Amino acid sequence: MFKFLMPWAVLAASATAAQAECGSVGDACQVDTGEYLVKLPEGDVKGSIVFLHGFGSSAKGSLSSAWNKDVLARGYAIIAPNGLRRETGNNGRSWSFHPDWPQQRDEVAFLTSVRDDAAERFGLDGEHMALGGFSVGGSMTSYVACAAPDAFYAFMPVAGGFWRPHPTECAGPVRLLHTHGWTDTTVPLEGRVLNGTDIKDPEAVAQGDIFYTLGMWREVNDCVQMRADNFVTTGPFMRRSWDRCAPDTALEFALFPGGHKVPAGWADMALDWFEAL
Repeated sequence: MFKFLMPWAVLAASATAAQAECGSVGDACQVDTGEYLVKLPEGDVKGSIVFLHGFGSSAKGSLSSAWNKDVLARGYAIIAPNGLRRETGNNGRSWSFHPDWPQQRDEVAFLTSVRDDAAERFGLDGEHMALGGFSVGGSMTSYVACAAPDAFYAFMPVAGGFWRPHPTECAGPVRLLHTHGWTDTTVPLEGRVLNGTDIKDPEAVAQGDIFYTLGMWREVNDCVQMRADNFVTTGPFMRRSWDRCAPDTALEFALFPGGHKVPAGWADMALDWFEAL
């Protein structure tokens, strides 16, 4: 597995000065098609995670999540973009994630502009940012990884993947860690139909199958085997990884015995994986 050198010496002092311009709740940083919030760690900034909120939530919701403290303690900045408010209904913000559905905006273009703007404003390393997300934010993360695998250095979806109809191909290989709850009934591992009960209905709006998702990533990464190469069966996560794949790729699946949430311990597990790339 190949390694890279991250810019550990970025000074927090200059980042803090930039943060005074924008990034706090009530004073979001603006880009052409949206906005984002930022949390910076104390001391030197070791790296950055762009994290996408779930359906009906917001950037503010992402920055109030319990996992934030673990990320900040590790020296990572958290960049939280806002999804667009939905055109209909009262369910807050979401993402135009599925390429076959009506698009409120070009989300790949928006997220790459957030990446570039945050890197410039806060002195962050835009070339080695990770993109993560929860629930529909995890789905958005997966679709960005599929459409623009070079947009972020690595991808870390939680409790969200592709929806039906599943993609049949992606643009290139990825470094990706997918985390999911064994008892998730909101986004089950096998997916579910949201507007009825019949998956055969051509009008069905249905979540995808996470096992299909993993199979597709194996193909995209040109992995030698369908089965995993390494397994972890101790600790809070049951993990499997595919290591005999194309150079400069990574693929791992982490399962935990819980439901629809970002589980305790996720941040440290995900950052350990990220730093080992």
